[in-house]
Amino acid sequence: MGRGNKKTYRILSVNNDSGILDFIQDKLIGAGYEVTSCSSVEKAIRALEFSTIDIVIAENNMPVIKGVDLLRYVKENFNNIEMMITGLSDIEGAVNAIKGGAEDYLVKPFSESALFEAVLRMIDKLERNRMLQYDPVVTVSHGIIGQCPEIKEVFNLIDKAAKTIANTLVRGESGTGKELVARAIHYSSDRSSSPFVSVNCTAIPDTLLESELFGHVKGAFTGAKESRAGFFQIADSGTIFLDEIGDASLSMQSKLLRVLQNKEIHLVGSSRVRKVDTRIIAATNNDLKAMVNKGLFREDLYYRLNVINIPVPPLRERGDDILLLVNYFTEKFSKEMNRTPYMFLDKTLQALMNYNWPGNVRELENLIQRFVVIVDGDVIDVADMPPHMRYNVNRNTLIHRTLAEVEAEHISDVLTAVGGNKSKASEILKINRKTLRLKLQKIKEGF
Repeated sequence: MGRGNKKTYRILSVNNDSGILDFIQDKLIGAGYEVTSCSSVEKAIRALEFSTIDIVIAENNMPVIKGVDLLRYVKENFNNIEMMITGLSDIEGAVNAIKGGAEDYLVKPFSESALFEAVLRMIDKLERNRMLQYDPVVTVSHGIIGQCPEIKEVFNLIDKAAKTIANTLVRGESGTGKELVARAIHYSSDRSSSPFVSVNCTAIPDTLLESELFGHVKGAFTGAKESRAGFFQIADSGTIFLDEIGDASLSMQSKLLRVLQNKEIHLVGSSRVRKVDTRIIAATNNDLKAMVNKGLFREDLYYRLNVINIPVPPLRERGDDILLLVNYFTEKFSKEMNRTPYMFLDKTLQALMNYNWPGNVRELENLIQRFVVIVDGDVIDVADMPPHMRYNVNRNTLIHRTLAEVEAEHISDVLTAVGGNKSKASEILKINRKTLRLKLQKIKEGF
């Protein structure tokens, strides 16, 4: 995730140890953050009242009022502030701190790198929450929602394609929005007042595809009781969208090539030639170049179609666009159901970000619609997600972590889930209490 400009993040550091307070302030200011330092919880509360704060880093072992009590106060009185606790000596203390509102924790002594990593984790959470508060209208272009560089390039290519009549090939996985791209090109062009006709080459049997595309005359075949115009005629002066062009047979490919070369068609059962002025936009989720090499797709047709090439990225590669789409679909379906939009827990958003999305935008849209229809209450938790989506792990974030770090996080998660009960945690982890105690001691000592 992009972290933006660090100077936009304002951090409140609370610690009665002047050495640690200076350490945190010096390191974070040196990294470009804005830092307010307070030596007591009372001063921190006053700072919160008169300053805009994004992140609170509070020492737990404060005199009079503990850091965890400050976090509870912040949680009850302020929105959109991420909180981290320091000075914890064991996992149980961390569990209690998280219950009190902490999003993260550091066990003393902590290093400069550990501090920065924790701050960046909280910034990621801030960005996710802020993204969900954006007005989705400002993120829509050509009916497509997105702000990532890859989608901006799609917008750029749509604008260029709309200014020409060149044939265009849209590439992307199923559910990425290839037809939306085709419609955007058509309705942004000077053909927008003429028909846009969408044809799924997979949905129509090959024996009927020629008749559907080019039309037929009465008596051309059994059942042809009257003449009928084909899709190319219907789209005359407009645009025809040939979806999944890679599924067309070689015979049909040769007939399409003739249309592209001569701008004319033959109705099935007729020798008469009919001129058509139809722009062609084709789409595929196949690698047409590889199909050409295998003899499954005509090379001359490939180059005719591939004058303008628009790759549509899969959802899993679009980063924060997932959150924009979650927001958009939540608003859309909540309005349709006449209900207040849901709130998503941060761990639910993280699970959505980590999921691979094989069905892409279409799969996400169906999921949000399912939430709105099925889930009771006003909050979407991870438990509300389909089982196969609940425990997706972002491999990119794990490959740089040690086995000990992963194990420590898992133990912490289990203890949190059972309210700190070590006996229950031991049962779930399939280890005895003595082993768990030794592992907790190693975690306390920094592995």
